[in-house]
Formats: sequence, C-alpha cells, structure tokens
Amino acid sequence: MTTQSPQHASTGGLSQGVVTRFAPSPTGHLHIGGARTALFCWAFARRHGGKFMIRIEDTDAARSSLESARGILSDLAWLGIENDLGPYLTPEGTIAERDWPDGRVGTYFQARRVEIYNQYIERLVRQGRAYPAFESNEEIESQRKAAMAAKQTYRYPRPAEVRPGLFDDAMASRWARACAGERHVIRFVAPPGEIIVPDQVLGDVRIAPGELDDFVIRKADGFPTYHFAVVIDDELMGVTHVLRAQEHLANTPRHVALQQALGFRTPIYGHMPLIFNTDGTKMSKRDKAKAARKAAKDAVAKNAGALAAVEPGALASFLAGENDSVETAETIAGALKIVLPEIEVWDFRRNGYLPEAINNFVSLLGWNPGMKQADGKDLEKFDTAFLCQHFGIDRIGKTNSKFDRAKLLSFNADFIGAMTDEQFADRWLGWMREHEPEAAAVIGAIPRDRLLILARALRPRAKTLRDALRPAAFVLTDDAGYAFDPAAVEKNLLASDRAGTKLLAEFRPRLGGLDPWTPETLTALVDAFAKEKGMPNPGGIAQPLRVALTGTGVSPGLGETMAVLGRSSTLARIDRCLDSLA
Repeated sequence: MTTQSPQHASTGGLSQGVVTRFAPSPTGHLHIGGARTALFCWAFARRHGGKFMIRIEDTDAARSSLESARGILSDLAWLGIENDLGPYLTPEGTIAERDWPDGRVGTYFQARRVEIYNQYIERLVRQGRAYPAFESNEEIESQRKAAMAAKQTYRYPRPAEVRPGLFDDAMASRWARACAGERHVIRFVAPPGEIIVPDQVLGDVRIAPGELDDFVIRKADGFPTYHFAVVIDDELMGVTHVLRAQEHLANTPRHVALQQALGFRTPIYGHMPLIFNTDGTKMSKRDKAKAARKAAKDAVAKNAGALAAVEPGALASFLAGENDSVETAETIAGALKIVLPEIEVWDFRRNGYLPEAINNFVSLLGWNPGMKQADGKDLEKFDTAFLCQHFGIDRIGKTNSKFDRAKLLSFNADFIGAMTDEQFADRWLGWMREHEPEAAAVIGAIPRDRLLILARALRPRAKTLRDALRPAAFVLTDDAGYAFDPAAVEKNLLASDRAGTKLLAEFRPRLGGLDPWTPETLTALVDAFAKEKGMPNPGGIAQPLRVALTGTGVSPGLGETMAVLGRSSTLARIDRCLDSLA
C-alpha cells in the first residue's frame, strides 16, 4: 500500500505569508492552556511578520453561546493578544470581525458558515468520498455493545453498497433520501493507506493502514463536525501553521485524510505538551469540581445545613459525582467561603494576577528561550516583546509541563514589586473597578496624594492585586462602621489595668497640633512618645493606636495608616475607641 504524505502549505521562507489561528469553542471561559496556545500562535505570527487569526468554533449548538465568545475575546484582549483576522471586542463591548482586505472569508463564526461546508459535503459525496448513513443512535449503540461483548474494538461497518470513489445508482439513492429530509449523518470514506502527520515538535506520526474508520463529518442536526469544519476553514482562511496541544494529535490523521481527499494543502503542525498539575493530574475544569466536592462533603458531614443555599437536586447529583458542574462548584465555594483552584484566565483575572505575569509564566510551559542570565541561570523573566522576537517551534519540548502555582505567584509578586507607586495605584484601582466595584468607589474617592501613600504601604507585601484589599480594609469603612476585635481590645487596651487605654488617651492630644500630617512626622511622633515613656520599642503605644484606628491588631505602618485616614478621621476613631471603653 502506498504511503499518503501531505503537501505542506507554502510559507514564503517563514518571512511572508505565515498565518496562525486560535480557534476556541465558546462553551465557557478561556482555559489557561488555551491561553498558552493563543500566546504561542500570536508570538509565532508576530516573529515572522504574519497574521494571527481568531476563529470561533461554535458548531456545538447546544453548548455554544455568544456570551462565552465575548468572554474569551475579553480574556485575550486582557492578555494583550490582539488578532489580525477574526472577531474582536470593540471599546463598546460588542463583537466585530476583521477580514482579509479582499473580504474572502466574511465571518469567522463557524455556525454562520454552514452553507460553505455543505458545498464541500456534496462535493465529497458526488466523488464517492463520503456518504449518508441512516442508522439511529440506538442502532449504533447496539453495535458498539456487541463489539465490547466480543472484546473487540468497535468500528463502524461501512454499508455494502458504498463503493469508494464511485457515485453510482446506490449512492445516488442514498443521497436522494438525505436531500429529501430523512434523518442521517454524513460519513467520510476513510482511505485504506497509511497516513503520515509530519509534526514539527514530535516528528512524523504514522497511522497504519486501516486504522481510520468512516467517521462522521456532518451531524444529524445539519452542523459539520469539528473535524470537517476545521479542515475547510484552515484551507479557505489561509492557515499555514497549526500549533495546538497534544490532546488534538489523535484528530490530526483525520484532518490530513480529509485534506488529501479535498485536494487541500496540509498546514505545518506542531503539537505542544499538555499542562499538568504538580501532582501529575491533567489541569482541567474538573479540578474545581474536585475541590468543591471534597469541601462540600466535609461541610455536610459536620453540619447538614451548611449548604442549605445550594439547590438540593443539584447538590445531590454533584456530590454523587454525576456531574462536574462549574456553576455548582462556584455556588458551593461561595457558601463555604473557600477559594477554588484557578483554571481559567478569568479566575486569575478575578484573583488579582497581572497579564504580564501570566504571559511570562505560561510562555515557559513547554517552551524556553534557551538563553542564560548574567549569573548563569536560565533566563525566565521576559515580556511579550521578547517572546515575539525569539519564539520558535524548535524550542518547544515534548514532555508534559507542570503548572507550579507557587512559581506563578512569585512571578506576579515580582511584577508588582517592580511597579512604581503610581503604577500600582492605577492598576489596583482598575482591577477593583472590574472585580470589586464597591471598594473601588471608596478607594477611588481618596485624594491622590493619600492614595499614593496607601499604595506605597501595600505594594511591598502584595503578591496579587486582591492581596492588597485585605490590609486596606480599614479604609473601606467609615469612622463608626468597623467593629473592634474583642481579643485585640483585651490584649492591647484592657490588659494590665487598662495600660493601653491610658497611653492612648495621653497620646491623643499630641496628634491634634501635628503639622505637617505625613507618614514621616506621624511615625516620628509615635517613636518619640515611646521613647519618652521609656518603652523598649514603640509597640506599647503602636498596638493600642492600631486597634483604635482599625479595630484589629494588624494594619499597614501606623504612619501610613494615619496619613491615609487624614487628621479628622484619625482623631474621630481614637475618640470613638476611648468612648467605647470609658
């Protein structure tokens, strides 16, 4: 049997004509693995002066939604991955599309391209390379069970009257039945020879003769399968390079077979390593369900009413493992106030990660620049401009990658640490406006000079933007709106015959005439008072003061805390504390 070897797309010497694509299914948020695929495809196109395309593969009508497509486009824009072709979000939040100058594609949403796919379906049928099949789902399932009972691999049995390469009377009759509306699928006549998938990462992947069966290329609902639509669109949209995860490798021989049957060129493929958790399990949306299910079972065992807010039927099926509903997992997490593992880009956005940290970290999952730092260590910290300049398929590894969350958090902390106070304040406010609007309304109203003082106090300890919210809690309540922690009051104000309360009352008048009111003068005043009283350190007055101002024994530096609150709020809070203890 002769070997079928594909003819590759011309790349113009990798200097002109490169077209890559990222083609998500809009069935949920953008997975972090999808973000890596998009990033690599974008960087490769940028390095070679080509075009990066986004295509929405929404032919799964039951699961696809325009809202999911909008969310994916928003995540890509947040990462700074801008496409040259296909849909994008306008500043108004609507979806528009960029096409080739000659308008050759029209739309990059596959569900809107069904007529185009049907033209190629008919072409294959009339060439004897595809045929309508009329078995019901029940018949197929019966055949599959029979094969399993016989301990055989199930293969769809091609009807006897289907003769590959011929559109004879029997085939014409089947086609007429299909066109008349009888329920059917369209199956591709699998080639008998060996299929070779040349892969730039894994080398030649060979599929032995006869391994492909007659797979479905159009479903009973009239929509093409993924396999068929992707082949048509890669050809018509000019895709030259397909970079995607290794989980798609099993599909690629089918795509090559279809390309050969249609007379299409074969893009250059590069299948990238999968992304795993550090425990060796595949990183997937099910991780959220696993974490929520474990927490829910523990909670219910201790308190049957702990999850009363979750719909009982949904909770029961979820706990039984009958589904891995992300929605149910999120509801459980909210009820139990637990944090689920970040899996999708939206999770990282919501939890205060920076896009530059995500891009840098994800770039190293399966690829490295092969460069050293001045100290001899591997180069790991770089921006997307560097990635676009140096990214190449030749440095993509073959082994699966480990998603080290501690390392990502460290990257994020480093990027925050490298910001100026002004940059941090602006980025933090921008994040709050999207994810914590009530906090943004309060902190955004703080005068700019005091906001920068707050930013300077919070930035060194914040590993994420959300981290900075916790120590800023004292700003988010009015002067009479925060509670006093009883343990902190007892320890710092009431112990030792109310020593802390007496010190606080004595210190309070000294604040009234302080000028200027700055972190430096306030800190100096606290230190001077402690020295005057013979304290070994300022803690004796600092902790009572901290409890009075924030209700707890923890806050940013006292000088910064009082400077951010301002003179009137600082004095009002001390007075409130003293009055409550009188």
